[in-house]
Amino acid sequence: MSYVLIIWTVWIALGVILLGLIIYRSTITRNEEDQIFLDDGTDMQHHEQEEILRRVKPVERMIRIFGGAEGLATLGLLAFYVTDALRQF
Repeated sequence: MSYVLIIWTVWIALGVILLGLIIYRSTITRNEEDQIFLDDGTDMQHHEQEEILRRVKPVERMIRIFGGAEGLATLGLLAFYVTDALRQF
């Protein structure tokens, strides 16, 4: 296999994984409230929001990792095509 085919395959795989993580995060945070007014009667809501945040934290970390890897793969592709174009001149 050539370098270009490998890097395109890695780029597509990282993109699919990243898209899946973003969709998963959106399903987790679907029930998250933007603003909560906490008083004595809303302890259950407070616990629900803490549970949502606890589940989202590792997903956010993975999104950053795969987003960075996707960026590096994009730079690799760009570097290959720029150097190929410069060689052809």
